[in-house]
Amino acid sequence: MADTTHTSENTVARPRKSIKWGTVFDHTVLILGSLFMLVPILMVLQTVTTPDLETIKNGPGLTIGTELDDNFAKAMFQASGFSGENTGTSMLINSLILGVGFAVGKIVIGMMAAYAIVYFRLRFATFAFWLIFTTLLLPLEVRILPSYEIVQQLGMLNTYSGLIIPLVASATATFFFRQFFRSVPNELVEAARIDGAGPVKFFIDILVPLSQTMIAAMFIIMFVYGWNQYLWPTMITTDEDMYTLVRGIKQITQDLEGTNVPEYGRANMLALIAILPPVLIVIFFQSWFVKGLTESDK
Repeated sequence: MADTTHTSENTVARPRKSIKWGTVFDHTVLILGSLFMLVPILMVLQTVTTPDLETIKNGPGLTIGTELDDNFAKAMFQASGFSGENTGTSMLINSLILGVGFAVGKIVIGMMAAYAIVYFRLRFATFAFWLIFTTLLLPLEVRILPSYEIVQQLGMLNTYSGLIIPLVASATATFFFRQFFRSVPNELVEAARIDGAGPVKFFIDILVPLSQTMIAAMFIIMFVYGWNQYLWPTMITTDEDMYTLVRGIKQITQDLEGTNVPEYGRANMLALIAILPPVLIVIFFQSWFVKGLTESDK
């Protein structure tokens, strides 16, 4: 009887957990915002499954059609131009080369520039950094004509080098890596110097491994930026086998002349395919991305 009474007293005395209405409200807003952001994607997904004539006549709806497999096959393996070379597969490969080359080039150049500014005793290092930083005031759209003229004179039209090299210089990457290198303890630099590590060995064996999270964060930013490029590839590439996904989608939806029907199902399928690589990159590098932008203690 005594044990039963003691257990009952403990059960009664246990306090109830109060509902945190602030947390409930925050999560409700986040869920509703996520659903609102998913509505356009769901609309695109619905138009992929319906015939193009039905989409033109009725617009996006709630019914799911049977054209998903056909639109996927046309998007990936059927050419949309005159040469027969700009299939979805080739455009996907071109976009991947542009995005990866763009990101890797910017990271390498940014790291090397930041390393020189921070660790080499240059007389005008600070001035050089701010000179590089001011290039953020000159985006691609401002300098696109002289950039195109230089690429044309160098014979780099319709080449991957012409797509990537003029866009590689990055003040953003240089700025973030400079701030990161400045946070590296001086004791680590002195220890590497005592062990006989030269500038190249110190950079490759110490700074690069320490910069993994920052490299991941920069890779996400630069890859997505390069993947979504439209204006520069449009000017540089005239051969259809060099088209990227973004340009290919635009070309398909512009087919409004004569009796041709715009291929919305095929274009929207390419749009869904174009969304996947950046999403996968963000998901894969998510934890590193957050650490690279927020971590300050090395």
